[in-house]
Amino acid sequence: MIDKIAGYLSQSNKAVAFTGAGISTESGIPDFRSPGGVWSRYQPVLFQDFLTSGDARRQYWQMKKEAYRELKGAKPNAGHRALAALEAAGKLAAVITQNIDGLHQDAGSKRVLELHGTSRYCICLKCDARYDPDLVQERLESGVEVPLCDKCGGLLKSATISFGQQLPQDVLSEALDLCLQTDLILAIGSSLVVEPAASLPLQAKQNGGRLVIINKTETPLDDLADVIVREPIGETLTQVVNRLGISDCGLRIAD
Repeated sequence: MIDKIAGYLSQSNKAVAFTGAGISTESGIPDFRSPGGVWSRYQPVLFQDFLTSGDARRQYWQMKKEAYRELKGAKPNAGHRALAALEAAGKLAAVITQNIDGLHQDAGSKRVLELHGTSRYCICLKCDARYDPDLVQERLESGVEVPLCDKCGGLLKSATISFGQQLPQDVLSEALDLCLQTDLILAIGSSLVVEPAASLPLQAKQNGGRLVIINKTETPLDDLADVIVREPIGETLTQVVNRLGISDCGLRIAD
């Protein structure tokens, strides 16, 4: 399988990676299914409820306060670094991610499309002012239940996309264009069920691209995949990068 993936990358002119929560679990960030993770303790707050309900906003920020503790201090793992190495070596055009943790950028990836937003800043829904999440967390830890904008008094929200909130259309459009142009898409650590993002690898496959799935559990696209790998992501991608002989491109790949 490693040889086949490496061969596909060697032959590809515009490979793209599509990543989900599974690539970050090796950095200690729980995914939706991880027992004890914040997602196992709270029901997601719908965006419309956040806008209209004080109780929903309090629940949202309590969840974000706990999620901050899970994200804070997380470092890129071998999988993130391998994708950055592939991009640096000219073997990967971009990373399209469902993740909000910013670890792809921390690893050195340059072109990262964040479909579900980012936890790296908070935003005022009224005046668009941006806030450092560390400062917002300080407010939450001090007892503030629903932080407000210092400039206009508007509602603050993490720059992540909530359920029922529209995805950033410019990012989604760019991601779709990439998937329609690519000849190889690596779907990594994603269950491929959360739409509309999950349909992007399908678009790539239907448009003639090869599909490689690296995920510990089955996905709805398994029957269409050219290669399926169930092994750990960091280990798998490190082997692929080393097989291509590009581990000396200036990024540390192996732990």
